[in-house]
Amino acid sequence: MANRLAQTTSPYLLQHADNPVDWWPWSPEAFEEARRRDVPVLLSVGYASCHWCHVMAHESFEDETTAAYLNEHFVAVKVDREERPDVDAVYMEAVQAATGHGGWPMTVFLTQDAEPFYFGTYFPPEPRHGSPSFRQVLEGVSAAWSDRREEVAEVAGRIVADLAGRSLAHGGDGVPGEAEVAQALLGLTREYDEQYGGFGGAPKFPPSMAIEFLLRHYARTGAEGALQMAADTCSAMARGGIYDQLGGGFARYSVDREWVVPHFEKMLYDNALLCRVYAHLWRTTGSEEARRIALETADFMVRELRTAEGGFASALDADSEDQEGKHVEGAFYVWTPAQLRAVLGEEDGAFAAAYFGVTEEGTFEEGASVLQLSHEGRPVDAGRVADVRARLLAAREERPRPGRDDKVVAAWNGLAIAALAETGAYFDRPDLVERATEAADLLIRVHLGEVARLTRTSRDGRAGTNDGVLEDYGDVAEGFLALAAVTGEGAWLEFAGFLLDIVLEQFTGEGGQLYDTAHDAEKLIRRPQDPTDSATPAGWTAAAGALLSYAAYTGSDAHRTAAEGALGVVKALGPRAPRFIGWGLAVAEALLDGPREVAVAGPVGGELHRTALLGRAPGAVVAAGEGPGAAAEFALLADRPLVGGEPTAYVCRHFVCDAPTTDAGELAVKLGG
Repeated sequence: MANRLAQTTSPYLLQHADNPVDWWPWSPEAFEEARRRDVPVLLSVGYASCHWCHVMAHESFEDETTAAYLNEHFVAVKVDREERPDVDAVYMEAVQAATGHGGWPMTVFLTQDAEPFYFGTYFPPEPRHGSPSFRQVLEGVSAAWSDRREEVAEVAGRIVADLAGRSLAHGGDGVPGEAEVAQALLGLTREYDEQYGGFGGAPKFPPSMAIEFLLRHYARTGAEGALQMAADTCSAMARGGIYDQLGGGFARYSVDREWVVPHFEKMLYDNALLCRVYAHLWRTTGSEEARRIALETADFMVRELRTAEGGFASALDADSEDQEGKHVEGAFYVWTPAQLRAVLGEEDGAFAAAYFGVTEEGTFEEGASVLQLSHEGRPVDAGRVADVRARLLAAREERPRPGRDDKVVAAWNGLAIAALAETGAYFDRPDLVERATEAADLLIRVHLGEVARLTRTSRDGRAGTNDGVLEDYGDVAEGFLALAAVTGEGAWLEFAGFLLDIVLEQFTGEGGQLYDTAHDAEKLIRRPQDPTDSATPAGWTAAAGALLSYAAYTGSDAHRTAAEGALGVVKALGPRAPRFIGWGLAVAEALLDGPREVAVAGPVGGELHRTALLGRAPGAVVAAGEGPGAAAEFALLADRPLVGGEPTAYVCRHFVCDAPTTDAGELAVKLGG
């Protein structure tokens, strides 16, 4: 019999709808039920493409005996962290503070007032490696609740007080300047992996936001070392197993330093951020490899993540069925030499094995290999490679596909809109700009709907019940601003302004600090507030970037002041932890450069407009259009006459404008950084 999760829209919660565990979604009613029965709450947090979440579900939540014990002694609450990042953030902070590490599945035991008192992540069904079994944990917590309630209350109170004491020093002593940015660059250089690219050791995550900072820093200062780190890292990832050499798109991270074996789940946010990074790398260097990766990643997103309503699904699972019908990580993507020969024949099979690094012993599990490109620059027959790739991709299409988490997350769609709009504009792919516009339309129609506040998720064109958090407002505004620059449609600028006004009213605290949830959001044990960029830009830095761009478009002092206030945190964290505030540093580069305002009085898509979009000046904003209608949509175009009847570009910053130009070459020089 299905439990209460059957009524939800989250694919992750629906995966647990038939568990024998009597799950509740996060709701006041669940805590009322715990009070009524006088039992503690078990909070289990995960997401649909999380491998160990599936393992724990299969071992424990699908087990009748475990479920019966759990149902008798607890109220069980299941949360999709992608739907409720606020709930996830608050309890993850507590888990990390208590245990020194965190991760998913996250398992937290709460009092009836939602105060945490015992934590963990994955618990096995039997005791192993010094870790108790899940059943032992349940029995221990239940005994403590029954026999030592005062102790439980004391622990919970102490944890909540500790969390409350962690209020953020937001660095409200001004904006980051040359000194902080130089120190951040030095910090990244120290952590740079000279041999394999990227930062730090294994596991290695794609550092998309740090690369955006490095590219902007190079554009502004000409620092060759910054460009070298960005370009070499991008090349190493593009040739590694973290990149899908047949279908395009990136996996979540590499388990090794060398980018060979990925954790195979593919997330929308990684691919959106990386698509944009490679497009920007091409814009900087003209690298053919960067162009190919940007376009293949864009095509992957459209082909495999686009939903029927025009939005983009959250993720593809790491696991799928292998030849024996078992669910195995990476089964869809890996190959043995024998499998290559079966598809391609002896000769092409041997060629493909050499080209993609597929060996008899394998680079992954059970003799299988993840496809990667050899790092030796041997000349190869491009036609033969293309033919082999196409045949292998067609054969792979016959394999059982990984599951897809098809909920649409507002923030991640905002990132995808920015990436597809710019990639489409750079490479003359109007279809990609159309896909970006359709996703933006869905956000307006379904996620804003009639309530005029952003909803975090939707599925099958139906809005979810959870409010948007700061990253939703920041990333969606960023996507809309990119769309305005590319299409010349001022409506997108207007929508971005509408969202950013809500940021000013609902998410801003004293001294420029920002909160992840709105002033009128559900009250949790602590109001979440995280300025660090991890897998995606923090809401804090995403909002700062969008506020800065919007101020450059409109001249709005309030938005500029808010952006500068928010960047205080980058002044504080940039020199100390540059890897974890990459987007914040990229926004700081835009601030240091102006950012420049480019007004093109001339046709959208014309040579001057295209040249403006390809300008490398950090965070430059572009408005293009002709006639009084365009000036009404973009304040930047007001009083910008044509010179000699020709399309004309105006470049300004800090209230000072260069002489107008009708020459694309001259404009390119002005925007070169």
